[in-house]
Amino acid sequence: MSFLTLALIAVVALAGPLLSLPVRWHLPVVLGELLAGILIGRTGLALVDPGDPTFSLLANIGFALMMFVAGTHVPVRDPVIRPALGRGAGRAVLAAAAAAAAGTGLGLLFGTGHAPLYVVLLASSSAALVLPIVDSLRLGGPHVVAMMAQVAIADIACIVALPLALDPPNAARGALGALAVAAAAVVLFFGLRTLERRGTRQRVHRLSEQRKFALELRIQLALLFALAGIANLGRVSVMLAGFSFGLVVAAVGEPRRLARQLFAVSDGFLGPVFFVWLGATLNLRDLAGRPQMVALGLALGLGTVALHAGLRAVGLPLPLGVMSAAQLGIPVAAASIGTQLNVLLPGEDAALLLGSRAAGTFGPPPGADTR
Repeated sequence: MSFLTLALIAVVALAGPLLSLPVRWHLPVVLGELLAGILIGRTGLALVDPGDPTFSLLANIGFALMMFVAGTHVPVRDPVIRPALGRGAGRAVLAAAAAAAAGTGLGLLFGTGHAPLYVVLLASSSAALVLPIVDSLRLGGPHVVAMMAQVAIADIACIVALPLALDPPNAARGALGALAVAAAAVVLFFGLRTLERRGTRQRVHRLSEQRKFALELRIQLALLFALAGIANLGRVSVMLAGFSFGLVVAAVGEPRRLARQLFAVSDGFLGPVFFVWLGATLNLRDLAGRPQMVALGLALGLGTVALHAGLRAVGLPLPLGVMSAAQLGIPVAAASIGTQLNVLLPGEDAALLLGSRAAGTFGPPPGADTR
């Protein structure tokens, strides 16, 4: 991979913010980045090689950072969330039960043999998408709080379950790797919390700010890469490492300055590299020649919305139920990991992303009754 190739990736990734610029279109930035990757990758002009080791490494770093940022968005320290955990957990379990039936049906209907994967996709939500929507619309009330708890619980459970669902023959090995990552994350939590209580982190913060050392960013990246290394040794995705470390940082408390630095590194460079790489790996010619995969993607997207909207039967207002179906991280991770493991059928990776786009277009309009 050359600097000219990297420059090309950075330039085409600008399609993300350009396409999302018109507010009335409601397009996420990542959609433009995926389309840019499709244009210069296997489907389009073949200007980049997604199998290039350097390209793949940068994409995996971006993936880990993206999941880390998603983990930091989970409001684990919010005292308002804690009383609603029981109700949110109950609804997440009901959604998972419905997803088990629907996912098994889709697996049998389309004959892909990937019913466990569809169960995870149908049950998933995206805290990284839903929580900013809640903030931007200034939603509040007990139903909103319970929905936030439900989304956070579903997000965590599905991120743990996804690698196991993608590769069932190696589920035992993957489970051990996931346990190793979780154990390392717990150790990091207690270590960082101890440093926080002793005031060590604050002293490092002041020194870093005064001397322009960016020490917090350096330390957090080192810890993230170490956790990703454990994940690689355990043969599990860096997705789990990034999200676990994000939860740790959210539980200890993330300084605003560090959040801004991570936003710059992730959303400004490595995140777009990941989405361009993911688009470049897709071959939409396989999807175009297989209408059953288009149908699968639409079935997953519409099924996710219908399943979450059905939680109205247990008291969740319909607009909030529909919003809780918004997806991003899990389908993207499924397409990425499935491509790397070569376990998906031709066109199935694109079908998963099509399903996430179908589910992610929904949300409560301003003024919707969410009480």
